[in-house]
Amino acid sequence: MSTSHSAAATGSQPVAAVAGVTVRYGSTTALDDVSLTFPAGVTGLLGPNGAGKSTLLSLLSTARRPKSGDVTLLGETPRRTRVQRLRKQIGVLPQSFGYYPRFTVLEFTEYAAWLRKVPAAQRRERAREALRLVQMEKHAGAKMGALSGGMLRRVGIAQAMVNEPSLVLLDEPTVGLDPAQRVGFRKLIKELGDRCAVVMSTHLAEDVAHVCDRVAVLLEGTVRFTGTVAELCALPHGDAGGADIGDIDGGAVEAGYLHLAGTEAVAG
Repeated sequence: MSTSHSAAATGSQPVAAVAGVTVRYGSTTALDDVSLTFPAGVTGLLGPNGAGKSTLLSLLSTARRPKSGDVTLLGETPRRTRVQRLRKQIGVLPQSFGYYPRFTVLEFTEYAAWLRKVPAAQRRERAREALRLVQMEKHAGAKMGALSGGMLRRVGIAQAMVNEPSLVLLDEPTVGLDPAQRVGFRKLIKELGDRCAVVMSTHLAEDVAHVCDRVAVLLEGTVRFTGTVAELCALPHGDAGGADIGDIDGGAVEAGYLHLAGTEAVAG
């Protein structure tokens, strides 16, 4: 593993993993020999814009293949004959997702169920259950174009969960939310981690502190740390045992990140 700091993976058998993956865009290397495992619970991918977080999510979603290395999803290596079956067990919330403003919330969620090959007889109930999960069932008849940013994000989670996935991928899910919306959304993501494996990319230390069980720090396409959030917080103090749970906050996570990055500010 190309890490300068690492900790043993915790939790159960990984739901997803990448081993020695490299991805290049022309002469630019987006990921360089990256190895990570993703067990149940919430794993954060922390790093500045351009660190390779979104590229890694694209590998886990089967949208992209690595130049070299292996990707394992739900115990399988994606192959052309297996990709469609694997995608039925994966939910994705992009940083920006498209929707028809005139669709109602329920119509949009049912449409997502159709895209994910949910059987026709189950689509309406799956959509309603997903909306209940994100506390949007009372707004099922509202038009998508009339929703606030926080409500749109909740519907985004609903469409990602409508196929009852084993793996959920969230790309910068709290960007653009006001502080109150961010708090509520973090609580929702934490609850999702009790149902399935969640991988969340973010450049916000507060997101990691309040949501994640584990964290991987990506810098310039390489993994600089992987372990628990407490272990990341302990790095500046040289305490291998990890930080006290009561000491974990955004500032402590940022201090651990800065220790790895060797800089004075988290790049946004």
